[in-house]
Amino acid sequence: MTRGRRRRWRIGLGAAVGSLLAGTAVLPSSAAEAADVTDYTVTVDPSRTGATIDDSMYGVFFEDINRAADGGLYAELVQNRSFEYSTADNKAYTPLTAWTTTGTAQVVDDAGRLNARNRNYLSLGAGSSVSNSSYGTGINIEKGERYDFSVWARADTDLTVTLADADGALAAPKKVAVKGGWAKYSATFTATRASATGRLSVATTRDAALDMVSLFPRDTYKGRPNGLRKDLAQKVADLHPGFVRFPGGCLVNTGSMEGYDEASGYQRKRSYQWKDTVGPVEQRATNANFWGYNQSYGLGYYEYFQFAEDIGAMPLPVVPALVTGCGQNRATDDDALLKRHIQDTLDLIEFANGPVTSTWGKVRARMGHPKPFHLTHLEVGNEENLPADFFARFTQFRTAIAAKYPDVTVISNSGPDDSGSTFDEAWKLNKDANVDMVDEHYYNSPQWFLQNNDRYDSYDRSGPKVFLGEYASGGNTWANALSEASYMTGLERNADVVKLASYAPLFARTDTVQWRPDMIWFDDQKSWGSADYEVQKLFMRNVGDQVVPSTAGATPSTLQPITGAVGLSTWATSAAYDDVRVTGADGTALLSDDFSGDAAQWTGTGSGNWAVQDGSYVQSDAAAENTLVTAGDPSWHDYDLHVKATKKSGKEGFLVAFGVKDTGNYYWWNLGGWNNTQSAVEQAVNGGKSTLVTKPGTIETGRAYDIDIKVRGRQVTLLLDGQEWGSFTDDKPAEPFRQVVTRDKKTGDTILKVVNAQDAQARTTVNLGGAKVAKTAAVTTLTAAPGAENTADATPVKPVTSTFTGVADTFTYTFPPNSVTFLRIKKR
Repeated sequence: MTRGRRRRWRIGLGAAVGSLLAGTAVLPSSAAEAADVTDYTVTVDPSRTGATIDDSMYGVFFEDINRAADGGLYAELVQNRSFEYSTADNKAYTPLTAWTTTGTAQVVDDAGRLNARNRNYLSLGAGSSVSNSSYGTGINIEKGERYDFSVWARADTDLTVTLADADGALAAPKKVAVKGGWAKYSATFTATRASATGRLSVATTRDAALDMVSLFPRDTYKGRPNGLRKDLAQKVADLHPGFVRFPGGCLVNTGSMEGYDEASGYQRKRSYQWKDTVGPVEQRATNANFWGYNQSYGLGYYEYFQFAEDIGAMPLPVVPALVTGCGQNRATDDDALLKRHIQDTLDLIEFANGPVTSTWGKVRARMGHPKPFHLTHLEVGNEENLPADFFARFTQFRTAIAAKYPDVTVISNSGPDDSGSTFDEAWKLNKDANVDMVDEHYYNSPQWFLQNNDRYDSYDRSGPKVFLGEYASGGNTWANALSEASYMTGLERNADVVKLASYAPLFARTDTVQWRPDMIWFDDQKSWGSADYEVQKLFMRNVGDQVVPSTAGATPSTLQPITGAVGLSTWATSAAYDDVRVTGADGTALLSDDFSGDAAQWTGTGSGNWAVQDGSYVQSDAAAENTLVTAGDPSWHDYDLHVKATKKSGKEGFLVAFGVKDTGNYYWWNLGGWNNTQSAVEQAVNGGKSTLVTKPGTIETGRAYDIDIKVRGRQVTLLLDGQEWGSFTDDKPAEPFRQVVTRDKKTGDTILKVVNAQDAQARTTVNLGGAKVAKTAAVTTLTAAPGAENTADATPVKPVTSTFTGVADTFTYTFPPNSVTFLRIKKR
């Protein structure tokens, strides 16, 4: 997960893509009255053999972001069950967050604790009680369902445990007799009615110490104790994923890398380390999550491996490389610590694959799984922005793993972006070292995905394979999903290079969202798949085993010159601008502002604090983000823009925009972005961004910089202090019609997959090249208006199945506008 880029996405992420995809309601493929029809051809060559597609091609990436684990997939209904929340982790937290007490109650950390890692417990006085509200407005209870309560207690008392809401009891209360030192006690409720606002309460007749207060639905996925929320797990299982990448993401390689200090207390805000997450749940760590909340580690490595096995997917864990990423950019030089993490990784493989007689295989067996989990792939690191530092440490991990476990594929990465100096350096290091597989991540606009279907066509077939571990197009509308579907046809076509791919992130709880978009959304009562989920499911369930080479006609297009006004902006920074000049290519003065008077020529959205000060236009709010103000005519083209800019304070540099059509459609030169570590040209299309050029670099505070941007047609040249910084030509068409053909060896089916990401119908002549096929094809179609979005209450994007009986060696099929269509053609 690329945290720095996430900040850049907060403008209109839910909007549909640009004019290519925005449009009217969808027409069925048989509509004779359709206003627009474009003709295409698809030609299949069954005599040639395309790339083999592995069964694990498409998978899922789970990261504990958006409360995906506690309060989400992990079925525990009690929040802060061990009273370990802390203001050191989150200013809004206390050890009693989510709890309400009556009488005498105090959270204690002393020698009487449950264990060294579970330090806090609740001291509850005689006649007192405590109740928990779960993660939202209360605990969701379903009538007739059973709920398993447990608590660790130290006392000589009777506990009364109730499940109720404001209207009264939701189940018969339970009496629990407690005697002596710490021990686990349990009870089971059967709900007599439903409620979305239930509370679990524990009352005591005498003084008591309580810890690990827990309530689980009995009906977890596969009925497993300490298990998973059934509907969420089932939605993942329904995808038929080939692998599960876990547990992150940014939380893997950020924060402290050290281990626990059992004597003085554990480190908080630590990177995710697998040994903290196995064994009895009451002995596992709690930790401050990188995404701003705490995680209990009740969902740990054992549960991840078990879940992957349950859904028939390959487990793919990620371990820290001791180089932090996600905007932190620090490398750890502690050699002893590095050696410990390498040994931890070897121990992880033993935990997954070792015999029950081995040290860590024995731990796995004691947890209930004597058979190995068959780990074959493991990733070291995530989005490190220091390629040389990362690779030096990755090499040591790789060497150690290869020496002991030569059959395990060790995966490297190429940083947080699809291009740029970090990407180029990382790929060179990986190629030179003959690394097996490289993880690429990128979050770009729908237009980028439509433009870059051929990205992997030119990759070295003999070089490292690609794991596309994280990608998304910046929204959950149907237009976003269409662009991703288009791109996936290119992934399949290049399955000899792209061996694994997973959309990201997987889950989002609606009231705790750090990142958008997400594949599966949920609240306490419901869960629903996004439009992107439906696309992923359609591809995962119809992968095929081999690509059948095919070609298609292109959509006629005429690219116009880059047009638009100009703009100034800041991000978490105060900056001053002066001497703004825009001159046409013929020397005509279009705009000139030295701010000797007012700033009447400039308009903005109201973000930030803009004012003319001492002959400059100053944005003085160093905390405000995306403070864009604009001037000029949206029809301008072929011009030179000059700006003098000075950073006054804050985290970053400044942003100079051109080609501005509106607040969601523009280009800007982002100087000193990503916490003042790099500069880039970004293009926004309806709020979704893509990076066109990027270089490392910082902006000095108090120094005036001369910025010049020359726009000619679709070619742009950028100069910083009179020296050319870079240039680009934005002339790649966003092709709306894409296809790929695969063959399912088991069934003999030929699967024709077509994406038509435009308002026009695609009347297509399909030539199967003499293949012997039946006349009937099973058809699955996804189609909706580009702005359609699945919600808790409506699912406008859902598959429709039908039968097509006109298959022949050459036949015509009209694909609906804004559609993804799969035809499974039977072998004759």
